[in-house]
Amino acid sequence: MSVPAPHQPVIRVARRRAKPGCAAAYEALVGGMLGDVRQVPGFIGAEVIPPSTQGGEHQTILRFEDDEGLAAWDASPVRHEWHARLAAVAEGDPDYQVLTGLEAWFARPEVPGHKPPLRWKMAVVTWCGIFPTVALLQLVLNPLIAALPFVPRVAIFTVFVVAIVTYVVMPQLVRLFRPWLARR
Repeated sequence: MSVPAPHQPVIRVARRRAKPGCAAAYEALVGGMLGDVRQVPGFIGAEVIPPSTQGGEHQTILRFEDDEGLAAWDASPVRHEWHARLAAVAEGDPDYQVLTGLEAWFARPEVPGHKPPLRWKMAVVTWCGIFPTVALLQLVLNPLIAALPFVPRVAIFTVFVVAIVTYVVMPQLVRLFRPWLARR
């Protein structure tokens, strides 16, 4: 499991199968665990996606403001107690996938049960992040690198745009626009 950079939204998807005949008990325990994870600072939300076929994998999706919230949950004795209980009704350990940075800006279409925002809405929010960033960097950075040849100047400029938009601007805009993005 990779550890994301701090101060960016983080989503963790856990996939796990219930033992035969234990699906209801597994789902009840996950529901109880989600009641406790809601108490962790930085927690944003969670979803449980039941398997599409009998005996398939359950998916539990946890969203945190940043990796500090996820790390607090991972280190929590309460989490370890829930995982011990779940071990009795689940096959093996969970398979985790952590999504951060660009991949966590918007809901992921490859996570079953999630509907990504409409493309035009994603484009509007992305433009709202890129336009002011580029405008500000044109004023501040361009005078400092104006003497450089074209290709190095563009390379430096775009490194700053991508870093600022990815780690500073988009996490804030997606949080701000989340209700609008979710509306169909």
